[in-house]
Amino acid sequence: MRWIDVITYAKYSNPEPPRSVDKKEEEWQLLLTPAQYLVTRLKATEPPYRNAYCRFYGPGTYTCVCCGSILFNATAKYHAISGWPSFMQPAHKNALKYLFDDSHNMNRVEVRCNVCDSHLGHVFNDGPAPFGLRYCINSVSMDLSKPDEV
Repeated sequence: MRWIDVITYAKYSNPEPPRSVDKKEEEWQLLLTPAQYLVTRLKATEPPYRNAYCRFYGPGTYTCVCCGSILFNATAKYHAISGWPSFMQPAHKNALKYLFDDSHNMNRVEVRCNVCDSHLGHVFNDGPAPFGLRYCINSVSMDLSKPDEV
């Protein structure tokens, strides 16, 4: 996906989700830790550099902490020095939902899980080639599934 595709999705449409998970806020509060709830349901941001996956570059698959949907593969992760895990692209085209975010006097594109609508972070157009995208994602919004050791 390119930056122009992200903007188009955010403005006009988003990819069709593979499934949908809907829960009441009370259910999310019972299922999630306070930090997970703040980020995924209330759009908070975890502190930079002091999060689980900022400095982790091992193999695995990153899934949504709320619904278990696959979001990113570790092969798309790179060192962006942003303070949060950064990825070049999602695991598949319909993994994420894109929304314009003009909070905090900024114009950004918010990234959410396309299955359960959880806030994950933002995408920026300052990433490496070939896509030029940097998905800046809160660690607390994801779980890491490591491949089985052989």
